Amino acid sequence: MSKDNSIDDATLAMDTTQNDKLMEDAGKVHMDEGESWGTGIIKDIKRTVGTHWWTEMTNLNQKTVAVTLLMFISVMAPTLSFGAVYGKETDNRIGAIETILATTWVGVMYSLIGGMPMCIIGSTGPVLAFTKAVVRIAENIDVPFVTFQAWISCWLLFYCCTAAFFDLTRVVRLATRFTDEIFAFLIVSIFVLDAVGDPFSQVGILRYFDPDHKSHDEFEDDPNYNYMETALLATLLGFGTTALIFFFRAFKTSAFLCNDGIRTSIHDFAVTIAVIIMTVFNEFVFDTVELEQLNVPDKFQPTYQCCDSSCLTFFPDDCPEQAEAYGSRPWFVDFTDLNGKGWVPIVAAGPALLAFLLLFLDNGITWHLINHPNNKLKHGEAYNYDLCLSGLFNFVNGCLGLPWLVATTVPCIVHLNSLSEKDKDGKVISVQETRLTMLFSHMMVGLSLLVLELLQLLPMAVLYGVFLFMGLSALPAMQFWNRILLWFQQPSKYPDTVYTRYMTKSKIHLYTILQLFFFGLVFLVQNMSAISIIFPLMTLLCIPGRLYLLPRFFSGWELCLMDGDDEEIKEWVSRKRRAMRSLSLPSEDSIGEISSSDDSPIEDA
Repeated sequence: MSKDNSIDDATLAMDTTQNDKLMEDAGKVHMDEGESWGTGIIKDIKRTVGTHWWTEMTNLNQKTVAVTLLMFISVMAPTLSFGAVYGKETDNRIGAIETILATTWVGVMYSLIGGMPMCIIGSTGPVLAFTKAVVRIAENIDVPFVTFQAWISCWLLFYCCTAAFFDLTRVVRLATRFTDEIFAFLIVSIFVLDAVGDPFSQVGILRYFDPDHKSHDEFEDDPNYNYMETALLATLLGFGTTALIFFFRAFKTSAFLCNDGIRTSIHDFAVTIAVIIMTVFNEFVFDTVELEQLNVPDKFQPTYQCCDSSCLTFFPDDCPEQAEAYGSRPWFVDFTDLNGKGWVPIVAAGPALLAFLLLFLDNGITWHLINHPNNKLKHGEAYNYDLCLSGLFNFVNGCLGLPWLVATTVPCIVHLNSLSEKDKDGKVISVQETRLTMLFSHMMVGLSLLVLELLQLLPMAVLYGVFLFMGLSALPAMQFWNRILLWFQQPSKYPDTVYTRYMTKSKIHLYTILQLFFFGLVFLVQNMSAISIIFPLMTLLCIPGRLYLLPRFFSGWELCLMDGDDEEIKEWVSRKRRAMRSLSLPSEDSIGEISSSDDSPIEDA
């Protein structure tokens, strides 16, 4: 905020009573009127698939191709990483092959018939944590995990369709920017920590400096292997990939090269170019240094290989004396394989209710985040319809012994930002709403099974660099992040936004502290393995926190400026200006247009 336009805290405090009267409903959140008995599902289909499907399937251009390649990398790397972890946690009942297959078919089908194709489907940490809990329950009641998961999937489909039929997705729409930003900041922090070095796990670039890192075990008998060389090269490749991506993306607004077309092409293909450069650099310049490569299976078949016909033991771990496996587990799960426990299908309703809450919140908050009004999406929402599809897709996955999938926050943010046109302040002007990027990228995930040897050339450090870019690119336009930065800035140099103009510094910082408190609770629960299964519930608590706790600390107009959408803020500012003119305060007339460039929690600066 410039010095000439600044308003001191005392003046603002004296003006609070007047501000309260400008808009009686300022800062209040209202639940939408319900559309029960399936009418919400029908309306979702009509306003999305029924209206815009042909346009979204035919808008192929250069940006579509570039974003497809970006989303392939953004989806493929987590798919394989989650697949490796699933293998460890489920005793190889689910592995990389299963995650690739699930991501491919669900992504392709959703891109064709889904209501909100800007949302990318994939594996997430919360779903993985819940799957771990299901494995432990299956072991305790002595039934096969895949059978138990299949019965849970049946109940999950029932819960999803029931919630959609009675329009229970209205609850998620009570989430405001306060909750959206906490969730987005959490997911961004996961990507950044996983890329740089997660203190809660063994992933990240800096983790290679640990001599006990699992990637060094393969070369422990090699006298020429030096883990410090590997760690330094990984650091160079990882951070170098991130720097290259930002460097190439900056060409779009630079004066270099001969025309806008070339600059735009370099910007659009920045991730692909950076990954190729750093991979080739590693292969030809540092070919003697061993690096951890992307863990890709050798051929397409179920991960679980059986020692005998009963398929109760895993080859080769449980039968090292055998030369080869008896065969693979069947693709279709046997629902009757219950070890004589006929009550299991009924008991599965309990865990299925928790699975539904997880899917409901993980999907719902991401949908709400992507459909924020500031993102200028024009093709409508389809919460109820897509909830039905999510239940159906995960029911099929359960029948095939595949992992459950939901909307993935950071890839969704990257997808949206990459298809957006923005002004010089980072505000979204328009978005190319298309189904083709998701369709093509998930088809490429499936086709990657034909070129597994090429994928094995990708160093994990390079992919960590892509993760770091995905996280950092979402930060600059997050209001939450920008308010944290205010703590380190000179007050007279604050950015010119509605809240820095009309609110006191103390109230702005108090709002940030309360948001950090809720973020800290969610972050803590998410990283404590014993209770991580309730992470979605902690996120849900942010909604009543915003509705009932924050009004005790802030007036309605203050919540409007910090947490309202663009239209509500503009209305309040308009009334404020009229009130100031009526009181003959010319200083207000000199104030320029209100900047709201950081009002969207997910825009890419």
